[in-house]
Amino acid sequence: MDLIKNAIRDIPDFPKPGILFKDITPLLSSAEAFKETINVLTSRYADKKIDMVLGVEARGFIFGAALAHALGAGLAVIRKPGKLPYKTYEKKYTLEYGEDAIQIHQDACQAGQRVLLIDDVLATGGTMGAAISLVKENFEVELVEVSFVIELDFLNGKDQLQGVPSYSLVHY
Repeated sequence: MDLIKNAIRDIPDFPKPGILFKDITPLLSSAEAFKETINVLTSRYADKKIDMVLGVEARGFIFGAALAHALGAGLAVIRKPGKLPYKTYEKKYTLEYGEDAIQIHQDACQAGQRVLLIDDVLATGGTMGAAISLVKENFEVELVEVSFVIELDFLNGKDQLQGVPSYSLVHY
């Protein structure tokens, strides 16, 4: 896990003063660290019979695609409005200063599938909480777990996960 944690770069005052941003781009550019990240996640889910991995915009797509491939599962994406070309379901959610929304294709999941949601960072949990609601409200699937590369424990994002089990590789 040290290899993964050491590949994450701190960027002070981004995107605004007072924020210490956890930058995963060095992890992605390191073949060894990226491979280790996917290997750890694959080991965790190898025996869980995951049918569908749902990657959350946008960095969740990166980890989701690699993990879905390694697990032999399908991949679907959860995106901001207006980015998906087919019929969608939408979930609006509240941010600190306003509102946002996410969408998923209406045919992204089939009834009875075992589904894993993935994103790069669990911060306040708003986006993943909305993603969980989006899936629960529109699909008859089993949400096996939500997964993150990084969890910022001090922001208590787990409180937004509606009791769905979660796993994070690295904690700050």
